[in-house]
Amino acid sequence: MTGSDSFKHGTAGPLVGRDSDLRRIRDLLGLGAGGGALLLSGDAGVGKTAVLDALAEEAHAQGTRVLRAAGVQCEANYSYSGLNQVLYPFQDALGELQAPFRSALHVALGFESGSPPERLIVSNAVLLLLRTIADRTPLLLIVDDLPWIDRASAAVLGFVARRTTGIRVSLLAASRSGARSLYDGGALTEYRLQPLDEASAAHLVSTRFPDLVAGARRHLLALAHGNPLALLELPSALPTAPGPAGEVPAVLPLSRRLETVFGSRVTALPRPSQCLLLVAALEGTGDLGVLQAATRQANAGYGLDDLAPAEREQLVHIDEGVRRLRFRHPLIRSAVVGNSTSGERRAVHAALAHVLVDQPERRAWHLGEATLEPDENVAALLEHAARITLRRGDAAGSMRTLIRSADLTPPGPDRARRLAEAAYVGAESTGALASAQRLLDEARRAAPDHKNSLHSAAATAFLLLNGDGDIDTAHRLLVCAIETGTHAYDAQDKALVDALDTLALICFFGARHDLWQPYYRALEKLTPEVPVVLSALGKTFSDPARTGAAAPEELDELVAELAGVTDPVQITRAGTAALYLDRLGDVREAAWRVVRMGRNGGPARRYLAALIHLCLDDYLTGMWDEAAQLADEGVQLCETHGYTAFAWYFLYIQAIVGAARGEADEAEATAERIIRWAVPRGASCAAHHGHHAAAVAALGRGDVAGAYEHATAVSPAGSLASHVPHALWVTMDLVEAAVRTDRQTEAAGHVRAMREADVAAISSRHALLTEGCAALCAATDDEALQLFAKALAVPGAQRWPFDFARIQLAYGERLRRGRATIESRGPLSAALSAFEHLGARPWAERAEAELRAAGWSRRRTEASKVHTLTPQELETARLAASGLTNKQIAERLFLSHRTVGTHLYQIYPKLGITSRAMLRDALESGSWSQGRH
Repeated sequence: MTGSDSFKHGTAGPLVGRDSDLRRIRDLLGLGAGGGALLLSGDAGVGKTAVLDALAEEAHAQGTRVLRAAGVQCEANYSYSGLNQVLYPFQDALGELQAPFRSALHVALGFESGSPPERLIVSNAVLLLLRTIADRTPLLLIVDDLPWIDRASAAVLGFVARRTTGIRVSLLAASRSGARSLYDGGALTEYRLQPLDEASAAHLVSTRFPDLVAGARRHLLALAHGNPLALLELPSALPTAPGPAGEVPAVLPLSRRLETVFGSRVTALPRPSQCLLLVAALEGTGDLGVLQAATRQANAGYGLDDLAPAEREQLVHIDEGVRRLRFRHPLIRSAVVGNSTSGERRAVHAALAHVLVDQPERRAWHLGEATLEPDENVAALLEHAARITLRRGDAAGSMRTLIRSADLTPPGPDRARRLAEAAYVGAESTGALASAQRLLDEARRAAPDHKNSLHSAAATAFLLLNGDGDIDTAHRLLVCAIETGTHAYDAQDKALVDALDTLALICFFGARHDLWQPYYRALEKLTPEVPVVLSALGKTFSDPARTGAAAPEELDELVAELAGVTDPVQITRAGTAALYLDRLGDVREAAWRVVRMGRNGGPARRYLAALIHLCLDDYLTGMWDEAAQLADEGVQLCETHGYTAFAWYFLYIQAIVGAARGEADEAEATAERIIRWAVPRGASCAAHHGHHAAAVAALGRGDVAGAYEHATAVSPAGSLASHVPHALWVTMDLVEAAVRTDRQTEAAGHVRAMREADVAAISSRHALLTEGCAALCAATDDEALQLFAKALAVPGAQRWPFDFARIQLAYGERLRRGRATIESRGPLSAALSAFEHLGARPWAERAEAELRAAGWSRRRTEASKVHTLTPQELETARLAASGLTNKQIAERLFLSHRTVGTHLYQIYPKLGITSRAMLRDALESGSWSQGRH
């Protein structure tokens, strides 16, 4: 008998993912009722024996007598050997049968000698015996590995199976799908046991192997296809730490049990069939045209006709619609490869490389596998293939291919260069930081004079950032490689572009004017022209207060190129350029593509970058719950991959969302954590983010002096600090804190600096904040009210709900203090509604206090409010309530989707609601009136 483990939590407990199967099988069998018969089928290793065990335990606990037998190959030719297993415990009960039946069973079961009895007499004797026993207690007969039960026993059990109903006897047999058994005679209803679903398989693996690395876990789940035996056996072949590319081998060696289950079926095939399956296994896609061409190229005397035995054994099947061969289970492919020799595999790879001339990436890989000695031509092809792989989003595959390219490169600088590039991909994309360091060490040994290569320097800079190094050291190293290298400032040089992109990141971290100067010098030298993304970064990521407004056309070009793009590097670089122009919404869809790619095992660092962009956009646009969730995901990802230099981004989101929601103590503690990490390393930009979150927390708790201190730690009052991008994000906090601490001169000076830099030209948010800040420190009420009205009328300003509501609050406060009590209620009510929707508790409390001072009563207002909607707002509301998206509404009304969003932001406070889901009820309640233009 061959069976699988009881795939449980540890050594005891319920089966994982089999509750519905057990319920269905119990119902079909009629356990504890009248009886029934069922064949449990399924692939090898799917857990049939585990289900049999679970049902046997349960039946026994409920008072049912359980009889078990299992087919054994060596007994398959002994008549009635299976029946002997079933009835052996009832030798004494045979005496209760009438003489002809008793004698027939004694002879059939080998207890007496005599002439072979008629099978019908034996069958009736067994049925009578089982009925006699079942009169006293219900019976459950379980037969595992049914195909190995001898034919005579199978026939008798089939006879019994057709007559179990109503006699309190249940028969449950198990067989591998497609195996020949008594089921062929139609005796048993079949229940096919499916592989575990994704959630159950993941739960089983995480419970049994909690220390398995993430990449190995993903690979295991993909390879096992929900097969429990594979899920439990394969981890012995998986690494306990990430490999050189942060991944595991594509084909794993099989354990002894898996070899028994899958490998024996392969080795039983004719030799030509095995050879053809090896071609299919190494080719990977199952393209019959490629397989046929490769077999001709190999000239090995086998062809597609030799697939027939494998098809009959259900090891493979042919999808005629697309003319492709499919392995029935991935482990069959592993068994095919595992049963081959290295020479056989190299020969197949060589044949496939000869055939795949029009597919450079795959051809290079097969050449690499077929080649043993250094070969520069093959190495160059692999290097080119690695670039293609990286653009496709498979950073780990690119790193692996570069390593193979280096292995096949003759000793010298090219080998060092390729190892350095693999290290760069590992450090910059995959998260394989430890492997990156090893590759760098190997590159230096390969060519000691090559230590200042661009990719080597960029990889080292990443390792310094994520280790104990500081910004200045990483900056000096990278600038030295860029300015003293032998490259010709060719804008098509990938290593140079990668190095400059890394330099921009380091300069951003440092947030100092002097750090950016080498970057600008390098851009001036690039020929024939500066890549758009590097030019845009030089304007928007360096000193956006002064140069950001000059970059919209470049950013438009970058965004336009993202449609359908899967290259995570291209997407996240465009997102970085969009950040300080408040255009992260333009790259949002593409950023989600990168996140989904990352969740499925894509490049971790780019996954982090996309998460950062989504978090920041979520915060600005009021999707704070999602921002907090993605920030938690980012923190965990940084811990998993060792990207300590990027964790502060996510801590900042946690801190500033918490600060805005009134969780001041936690927010300030997190902000302080960021600052403590940043200051010793010279990462001033991270410290600025920490101070921003602390300033918001201080404003929320009413500590305006503390808020002013933190805001001016980012940028001094009266100026927008040079090359401090985040100075743009603290303008409102600084001016409000200055006004509320009677620093009118400083507040006015800061507004003057904002106007001189023309930050209003950067985005609608900065236009809103510029006019709003000017209104805050205006000398007269008339001037202030005009400026507030101008701020709130900025097109698109309502896209930024927290900033917009803060301006509304300040507007209402100024009106009330100017004794325009009734007029103040409009902006204050709108601000309160927005703050409550966001969960910005300190600001909501402030707005409500102002409203009460203006004679407002929440209860009275809720009972009597009637709001006026313009005709276009009303139509927008009705369409949104019907379930249409903003894009669909825009197409219907011939508007832009941003205008639709603006209308909805205006509609919500008018109707006293906080979400789209509340629109239908609000419209039906009649708490609005239609206005006129």
